[in-house]
Amino acid sequence: MNILGINAYHGNASAAIVCDGSLIAAVEEERFNRVKYAAGFPAQAIRYCLKEAGLTLADVDHVAVPRNPYARLGTKLFYALRMPSFARERVKVLAKFTGIPEALAAAFEVDPRKLGAKFHRIEHHQAHLASSFFVSPFERAALLSADGLGDFASTMWGAGAGNRMGIDGAVAFPHSLGLFYSAVTQYLGFLKFGDEYKVMGLAAYGHPEQLDVFRDIVRFDGRSNGNGFRLGLDYFSHHRSGPEMSWAEADKTPALGKMFSDEMAKRLGPVRAPEEALEERHRNLACSLQARLEEVYLGMLKKLAERTGLKAVCLSGGVAFNCVANGKIFDATPFEQVYVHPAAGDAGLAVGAAYYVWHQKLGKPRSFVMDHAYWGPGYTREGIHRAIDSNGLAQSGYSIAELSEEELSRRAAAIIADGKILGWFQGRAEWGPRALGNRSIVADPRRPEMKEILNRRIKHREIFRPFAPSILAEATAEYFEKSHPSPFMTLAYSVRAVKRDKIPAPTHVDGTGRLQTVTREANPRYHALISAFRDLTGVPVVLNTSFNDNEPIVCRPEEAIDCFLRTQMDALVLGDLLVSRP
Repeated sequence: MNILGINAYHGNASAAIVCDGSLIAAVEEERFNRVKYAAGFPAQAIRYCLKEAGLTLADVDHVAVPRNPYARLGTKLFYALRMPSFARERVKVLAKFTGIPEALAAAFEVDPRKLGAKFHRIEHHQAHLASSFFVSPFERAALLSADGLGDFASTMWGAGAGNRMGIDGAVAFPHSLGLFYSAVTQYLGFLKFGDEYKVMGLAAYGHPEQLDVFRDIVRFDGRSNGNGFRLGLDYFSHHRSGPEMSWAEADKTPALGKMFSDEMAKRLGPVRAPEEALEERHRNLACSLQARLEEVYLGMLKKLAERTGLKAVCLSGGVAFNCVANGKIFDATPFEQVYVHPAAGDAGLAVGAAYYVWHQKLGKPRSFVMDHAYWGPGYTREGIHRAIDSNGLAQSGYSIAELSEEELSRRAAAIIADGKILGWFQGRAEWGPRALGNRSIVADPRRPEMKEILNRRIKHREIFRPFAPSILAEATAEYFEKSHPSPFMTLAYSVRAVKRDKIPAPTHVDGTGRLQTVTREANPRYHALISAFRDLTGVPVVLNTSFNDNEPIVCRPEEAIDCFLRTQMDALVLGDLLVSRP
């Protein structure tokens, strides 16, 4: 049985295909159209998934869409009556989602009346919960999803056992931890869709001097019978102007309207303009924001653990990408095991909707665990050679050597140990926003200056944003104060004090690292590279950042070569080929 999951008409449009309970492929539309967080209909992602599975549209039995326009209809009608413009927007949204069969048929140039698949509308947060629990290694787990908004809810929690999930509660619009974080992100002058992670990095440079005000902005009583929270709505405008994102049809770039009110500026001071220099006040505000998010988020998780009595938790939704908060779960709550889907945000809804149908609707038993993130496009040796030939690298004086796997790891590790920057392109592309060793730029973590070098020569991004350490899983406890696996770079741990001078480049200013634990089973070639670097230097860690320069992570070998040529990378590995500059 074949189930196609589609996240459409929302940021991070994506597709996934599940065949007889096993995930075959999953990818974001941005990897093909090269638009960051691309919205709209993911036609190219769907084509890839079907091709990877060896299927045609006629072979699809079920199509799962993680949006139910009829969920919380009463609340939607209440706000529609208050805001006519919002009512018109809801009609447009309803038309788009009810028209997905026609959009799918149009993308494949078939008659929509001949589509044999059954279509399912899955509530947004139930798809989020399914995306994490049904692919986790846990037979039983507590569940929490938290993001900006989906189907007029921002948060949902419950518990999973076997192939079933039970929902225990939810927080409805206009109250939202995700919108809270986004509103303050806008207030701090970071206006692009998805900029919240920048503010999380900035927070480490400040002090939570405004925490009392932020406790008024988000109100949560961990002693109450409920597990919810409420926003101080005087600080916000989204409940008056409407919460929907928009995107330009021309390029599918998503955008959010202004979400904070004048009251926020009255209490916190002047709004920062994007071009304005960051001051201590802004750093302290970011820190206060992060501190309050952690208080509420970890407070909810603590209550969830107490209610369920479970020791494992599965997290999803955009808030689950807050790796700093996630890293504190073990100390702040009774949970002993944590699983966060590699595409925990809205892209992951495609996988969640498909598995919701497979397990929750069809009652099929669980058999699949997502223990790696490599579900995107891969390229053959011949395809890589064609990409190199089309760029004329050999004719331009570049050295190109085809090496055995052992020699490739050894020489690549030596390049990194020599202080040079290496592009690393292998296998299938990662699912989710993190480069996890198949589309990565790799550098020496021992050099304090490497962060500045990467920003100057390649990444061109804010200096306060950290880079990540990829570490051999077996060495995690030696370098970090926690050893729980973090294969998808969704947890941040404190680096042991005695090891911080060993890996200063990916150690953040607060002494933490957003680590990726690498096993031989999940990624043998990346594990071999880090092992070779350890053999050379004694350090089982490399600095890892995404293979891109202010664009979506590269997907095709042609894009990797283009990024290599227009930046100041020293060398590039494409499969078995090592490309060096003249």
